[in-house]
Amino acid sequence: MAEETKPAEEIKKEMKSEEPAVKTSEQVVKTDLNAPEELPDEIKKKLEKNKADRKIIKRKGKKKKTAQRVVVGVAHVKATYNNTIVTLTDLTGNVISWASAGMAGFKGPKKSTPYAAQIIARIAVEKAKEFGLQEVSVFVKGVGTGRESAIRALNANGLIVSSIKDVTPIPHNGCRPKKPRRV
Repeated sequence: MAEETKPAEEIKKEMKSEEPAVKTSEQVVKTDLNAPEELPDEIKKKLEKNKADRKIIKRKGKKKKTAQRVVVGVAHVKATYNNTIVTLTDLTGNVISWASAGMAGFKGPKKSTPYAAQIIARIAVEKAKEFGLQEVSVFVKGVGTGRESAIRALNANGLIVSSIKDVTPIPHNGCRPKKPRRV
């Protein structure tokens, strides 16, 4: 029952060569705590598939637009009971990027959830970052559940929110009433 002993030099060589191929969660260190989270895998796959489909369809006779730099813009959040749409524009109203819950792969009642609003705001911001967008003023329209979470997601994904305004249409005196019933 005598154990075989190895020289210390051999043990050190073996330990150096036996580095783990996969890093554990303890070994991975986050460098930036404010970095935006990654999108879920299924949404990433759907977006990549849509991008590939668009590349297949080529347009003839149109010039390619030059990339414009937009630092300050406007974010329009339309939150209804059935869907949430986030549109990022420049100050004149030209659309830079947009995203909707249906585009991100949500179906049915899940489209109007706060989680869906968070995901689509992240998608719209990623597209707009290519144009250099940094600061937005937000206009919110509608009464859906994704209102606040969309604004929070815009802020969390690196855009500076300078102002928030509610532009939901409100009836002042309502519709014209029915004429009185004659019996």
